[in-house]
Amino acid sequence: MSKIFLVEDDLSFGSVLKSYLELDDFSVNWINDGLEAVSAFEPNIYDICILDVMLPNLDGFSIAKKIKLIQNDIPLIFLTAKSLKEDFVEGYKIGADDYITKPFDSELLLYKIRAILKRDSSIKEKEQIKFEIGEFYFDYFSRIIKHDDKIKKLSPKEADLLKLLCINKNKILSRSEALLKIWGDDNYFTTRSMDVYITKLRKYLKDDKLIEIENIHSSGFRLKA
Repeated sequence: MSKIFLVEDDLSFGSVLKSYLELDDFSVNWINDGLEAVSAFEPNIYDICILDVMLPNLDGFSIAKKIKLIQNDIPLIFLTAKSLKEDFVEGYKIGADDYITKPFDSELLLYKIRAILKRDSSIKEKEQIKFEIGEFYFDYFSRIIKHDDKIKKLSPKEADLLKLLCINKNKILSRSEALLKIWGDDNYFTTRSMDVYITKLRKYLKDDKLIEIENIHSSGFRLKA
């Protein structure tokens, strides 16, 4: 059952939409206040987000930006009562997969959701999610690394970063690429944050002396294994 994160402040419409989607075998977590949305979002739990643009306290665009920092690959659909070109452009800049103007036919939304999830599923099936790193086994989907009988659970960002390093094994992973793909920004603070995660990954992999995460000066990192 696919899980939907729905943020809609209209209590009547939100309730109807939640019920409609659940009748079509979706699991829906409905939030009606923008400020509550970000804290309620759980990475790698939801398959898609549906966000109303005009919300009390925190608008849908701001919520989307924060969610993308938590889970960059989550699909987004924006709902809006406005049809200004500037709003559409803003939504797509953030990473919207689709944009629906109110009022709309709920069946149309349903088909859009299914199309996005089908496309997203096809992309993920093609992506490598299991890796061997020296003596370690890394399962990106489960976010675990295993060495002998020891299993370590990774945080979402640790798993995202290790996956990028594995895909680029023995090649340089540029700082900017990693920062933009995982954090959505490459400013000073996200750079310092990534350095902390690199240190953590080195600690997790230290039991295999033939594994090294090299710091390539002014360029990025290289996973040698």
